[in-house]
Amino acid sequence: MKVGIIGVASSGKSTLFQLLTGASAPAPGGRPEARLGVARVPDPRVDALAVMYQPKKTTPATVEYVDVPGVVKGEGSALVDLPALRGVDALVHVVRAFESDSVAHPDGSVDPVRDAKMLELELILADLGTAERRLERLEGNIKKANRADDVAERAVFLKLKAALEAERPLREVVPGLSDEERKRLRSYSFLSEKPLILVVNMGEDEVRDAAGVLERRGLASFAAAPGRALVPVSAPIEAEMAQLSSDDARAFREDLHLEEPGLDRVIRASYALLGLISFLTAGEDECRAWTIRKGTKAQPAAGAIHSDIERGFIRAEVVAFDDLMAAGSLAACRERGTLRLEGKEYVVRDGDVINFRFNV
Repeated sequence: MKVGIIGVASSGKSTLFQLLTGASAPAPGGRPEARLGVARVPDPRVDALAVMYQPKKTTPATVEYVDVPGVVKGEGSALVDLPALRGVDALVHVVRAFESDSVAHPDGSVDPVRDAKMLELELILADLGTAERRLERLEGNIKKANRADDVAERAVFLKLKAALEAERPLREVVPGLSDEERKRLRSYSFLSEKPLILVVNMGEDEVRDAAGVLERRGLASFAAAPGRALVPVSAPIEAEMAQLSSDDARAFREDLHLEEPGLDRVIRASYALLGLISFLTAGEDECRAWTIRKGTKAQPAAGAIHSDIERGFIRAEVVAFDDLMAAGSLAACRERGTLRLEGKEYVVRDGDVINFRFNV
């Protein structure tokens, strides 16, 4: 999974990127450039399997994050030409909800809903430019050859253009298209079609009453639209907790009435919005989490590990993580009847511990 992090300058998006990925801060005074980093997906199930199997290696699932330079009003179209954002699965928009005398907001005042709507409009306008350029080319092709494929694609792009001109993001439009229409859009990467995670960067006072702040600021209603999720965090607090021991960090979170680190919530929201789950593999060599889409069947899930396993798939030995923990071993699961053999049509569930039988 690859996620782009966007936002206006001084929103805290680069701080969030550094906390998620462990990347160092860019050198001051350098030319702003996109940065790529990898975050480990927190999963206590992998840790529990590692305690049981004592493997040589423990590998959590990972998420790639791309931090792009701050967006300026009227310049969102530059994002379309940014190679780093091509192929991202979702966007994280960091909006600022904290006041600071030392760090001024580019617009002179802090208004997270204004910023959220502004950047959403920038994405829409960037996509509108893409749609208009494609329509111009299609019109030229149709005048020359009048191919049926070009005529059909023009009809789809006219629908997109009308929605974008009405300032509707394509994530609200594309799901309503037919399978054939969506197939014609596969080679395009529209920014307003990407699922959007709105990360609200708060100060310490606000994060204590995060739900109330989101409601009063109008962010809860903004994020209620299809394809959006809302995650409150406080980047300064997260940075402070990153320097503490796990016990001290837990005590700090409890004092702030936070159930889990904000960074974990960002990653979990990314998974949920994209419909992703993890299955697990365990053994003496490695305990590992693998990311697949919800609804994936056993044979293509095997391909997440290696294409040879998918090609030579025979059966999957499957046990639910909770059943394995309760039994204490796979042998005990066999005795209890909770370890079962599944065929290629089995739909993998989140937390399944799987051993694939295959022959190539």
